Amino acid sequence: MKIAIIGTGYVGLVTGACFAEFGHEVTCIDVDESKINRLKKGEIPIYEPGLDSLVAKNIQAKRLVFSTDYHPGVPEAQVVFIAVGTPASRRGDGYANLSYVHEAARQIALHLTDYTVIVDKSTVPVGTARQVARIISETNPNASFDVASNPEFLREGAAINDFMRPDRVVLGVDSPRAEEQLKAIYRPLYLIETPFVITNIETAEMIKYAANAFLATKISFINEMANLCEEVGADVQDVAKGIGLDGRIGRKFLHAGPGYGGSCFPKDTQALLRIAQEHGVACRIIEAVVEVNAAQKARMARKIRKALGGSEAGKTIAVLGLSFKPETDDIRDAPSLTIIATLIEHGANVRAHDPQAMEEAAKVLPEVKYCSSPYEACDGADAVILMTEWNEYRALDLARINGLLKSPVFVDLRNVYARTAMKEIGFQYHSVGRLSV
Repeated sequence: MKIAIIGTGYVGLVTGACFAEFGHEVTCIDVDESKINRLKKGEIPIYEPGLDSLVAKNIQAKRLVFSTDYHPGVPEAQVVFIAVGTPASRRGDGYANLSYVHEAARQIALHLTDYTVIVDKSTVPVGTARQVARIISETNPNASFDVASNPEFLREGAAINDFMRPDRVVLGVDSPRAEEQLKAIYRPLYLIETPFVITNIETAEMIKYAANAFLATKISFINEMANLCEEVGADVQDVAKGIGLDGRIGRKFLHAGPGYGGSCFPKDTQALLRIAQEHGVACRIIEAVVEVNAAQKARMARKIRKALGGSEAGKTIAVLGLSFKPETDDIRDAPSLTIIATLIEHGANVRAHDPQAMEEAAKVLPEVKYCSSPYEACDGADAVILMTEWNEYRALDLARINGLLKSPVFVDLRNVYARTAMKEIGFQYHSVGRLSV
């Protein structure tokens, strides 16, 4: 089938490359000319493992093309996906900014010729697909189309596998014709018996927000338990294991740490609260999740301060990891940004290393000294903070680091290391939800 995807950000680019890998003919469209020129050369503007080779392979096979023009990609497409950004509103009120979605709908409408299914792939508030349908009808009254919702569930760092072997595919449709078109696109997944949830449009939009809010809830819950564990002398890792083995609860997202971040959870929990408020529904649990997450970042800054003897002023602190999670260069709403900014405000000098995110971090944290290795960051520092659990930080030469530090203070915000081993090396070791050494 012929597919057009509007937007070449994280979701649009991964979706386009994977659909092309399925054998479809895909045109990815973006208004950013410089980005499109880079993509035509096979240069990937984001870090996602395996994406560069997948894009290059399908460009060479002529199944994947990039353009700044809606013509001929949209007129020839049987299905058009809207995968543009929906950032939080600059007003700070939690609403999603849908201006890019609305503009994409207008541009699509101008180029529609035959029957086309228009699909919201971006994360959008409930009711957005109806707005898209209205905009298209007003812009092009003669257009023959259906609008559908097909939310993405891609984890940064594992997006290709998530697309190729998803837990489920959610299709929100209003017509049998649109349903058949979308089933045809995803037919390769039937071979691995992927579950399909076929429902109405509003339900599909709601599933995405509910899923992210629930995962954020698990993170905030285990962080609250971690804080309590520190007070009563319990170990949160054993607590997480003990409850996670219950099949009704599950192990995933029960890892205590500095709080959630990224492009989805912070924005989507806030947006869900706004949707609830608009409809007069209380979402007390999600309100608490957001509050706990903000408090957790502040608590981590206090933990570091306490580890340094009560003040970070004049101290040099090495930070390992800046991205909100491993295997991505995404620093959007990363806990590192809040924690590092707090440390700097209180007089600390911060030296940092990250395998992928330093270029992005430098745009918002120019005061930080960025280092070529974790050992360079630790050289002469008063403490080291393990912020993001990249694989290369899981087997550091700890004796070497101990020798590089002015004082043996190690604050492990991801509970990567064993307390006993850190004690044997001679660290003053602090973690989350476990007793300090």
